[in-house]
Amino acid sequence: MLWMIGLGLGDADDITLKGQKALKESKYVYLEAYTSILPGLSKEELAAAYGVENIIEADRELVESGCEEMLERAKDNVVSFLVVGDALCATTHCDLWLRARKMGVQVKVVHNASVMNAIAACGLQLYRFGETVSIPFWVDDWKPASFYDKILANYKAGLHTLCLLDIKTKEQTIENLMRGRKIYEPPRFMTVAQALEQLREIEKDRGEGIAADATEVVGVARLGRDDQAVLFGPCSEVVEADLGGPLHSLVICAPEMHELEREFLEYHRVGKSP
Repeated sequence: MLWMIGLGLGDADDITLKGQKALKESKYVYLEAYTSILPGLSKEELAAAYGVENIIEADRELVESGCEEMLERAKDNVVSFLVVGDALCATTHCDLWLRARKMGVQVKVVHNASVMNAIAACGLQLYRFGETVSIPFWVDDWKPASFYDKILANYKAGLHTLCLLDIKTKEQTIENLMRGRKIYEPPRFMTVAQALEQLREIEKDRGEGIAADATEVVGVARLGRDDQAVLFGPCSEVVEADLGGPLHSLVICAPEMHELEREFLEYHRVGKSP
């Protein structure tokens, strides 16, 4: 049997009682470590917190190759697959669920908080969000802009847009990848400022108002943790702010907001004293 267990967003204490019970029944425990992370917590620290002997890191290569070893083990053993946030928010994890079922493996899911619902902490109402977008790191010869069009569609429909910002863990250079060398680059986590800088560069050409100086946005860092940071204000001010360590998320606000949303956001305005 395969348990897919959401860990929540904050720290090791956010796992549910049901998830903790499933872990204790598991012979093998895997931690998905590339779509998101729990900053500052190693798999060894998580293993100690959860009372399990060992946690196996499921990196991008393992997950996208189909997790064959893990699924084969789940045919005859209880296996847990740990996911930061909710267990089924990422397409990759839905694909894993399907692969397991096609192999005849029973799957049980333990849900938890994710950025998709915890973003309500900024004060914007969840039912007023449109399509969620991902903003990738640009490189010299690859600067996609499709996320701008999706934000624009939401904006024109009067909806907020949650932007999930890129993270790079265990990435290889093209040279090392081609030579088959297992040499990895240091991890990188996109900041709100970096995301806004990319959006503002597209804005210069498009001029649709998605990332204009006066466009209202919300920057969020370390959502769900004790040191969570939320900052609201015009794009020109939020882009200059330092929200601290990862993980960061960004919201492009709808052109009009409900009075309760705005009242809530004012507590997080740039320059406002706590």
